[in-house]
Amino acid sequence: MGLVADYRPMNITLCLTDNRPEPWMAGFRALWPEAQVTAWAPGAPQADFGVVWAPPQTFLDEQAAGLRALFNIGAGVDALLKRRLPSGVPVVRLDDAGMSVQMAEFVTHAVIRQFRELGVYQAEMAQGRWAYRKPLSRADFRVGVMGLGVLGERVAKSLQLFEFPVRGYSRSPRSVAGVDCFSGPVGGEGFNAFLQDLQVLICLLPLTAETEGILNRDSLSRLAPGGHLINVARGGHLVEEDLIPLLDSGRLGGATLDVFRTEPLPADHPFWRDPRLTLTPHTSARTLREESIAQIVGKMQALLRGQPIAGVVDPGRGY
Repeated sequence: MGLVADYRPMNITLCLTDNRPEPWMAGFRALWPEAQVTAWAPGAPQADFGVVWAPPQTFLDEQAAGLRALFNIGAGVDALLKRRLPSGVPVVRLDDAGMSVQMAEFVTHAVIRQFRELGVYQAEMAQGRWAYRKPLSRADFRVGVMGLGVLGERVAKSLQLFEFPVRGYSRSPRSVAGVDCFSGPVGGEGFNAFLQDLQVLICLLPLTAETEGILNRDSLSRLAPGGHLINVARGGHLVEEDLIPLLDSGRLGGATLDVFRTEPLPADHPFWRDPRLTLTPHTSARTLREESIAQIVGKMQALLRGQPIAGVVDPGRGY
């Protein structure tokens, strides 16, 4: 993939907190040999394009003058939007880059584990008990997908393959074939109707000012008694201090949590010790480097040709 005609070599600067930049740099150089690719350090030359993950404010301030676009190496941009961003510089998130199939795998596994009561069987077998349970009714096992973006829609379609009745919720109206879709503001009529009597609630929303703390005592109490929460979006969606009381009261039967307000999860956090919780270390959908680089380079070159690209973030909406 060569450099777009009539443009000087582009300067691509990577600022990837908690990620080694070298493999990413090698990937960009292999795919766009004419570009100049460097890892950022304070005082670095001006970049045309920034490729970032949780960059420090210093990077954004130093590079503001000449940036054509900022590319975030993930689908979630909530951490980046908390920074003071360069005025007029588009922020671009990944569309998918291999994450949607991973998310569908993870969530579908978690839902089926609840439906087939595999956790119960595992605990009983560990105690030497050989016993059968009456199968649950699939028609009554209502699953709700909160957030119908690229990842949420893929999850909803995957769950349909197993013939679960699937609901979907989004802030703005959406239509997904075979999914009973609800929309409207958080706490509104459509939102509450979506939650009512769900057996499983899956959170795949972007984290915004409106969705912060959306998984709380009130919203989770609307699920069917003994319902299950799956949070694979952001830790900030869950009011963590509400969860264990809901479990203790029987309003919730359990939760599968891949994300937390503080990561890594602190050693003294009560979630570690609660057998009703299934915990994973923010691994439901990992960024795949090669696919991400190919997508980002394609978008960079499209911008240079003056073409529209997908994934441009609306800071006002938060995604």
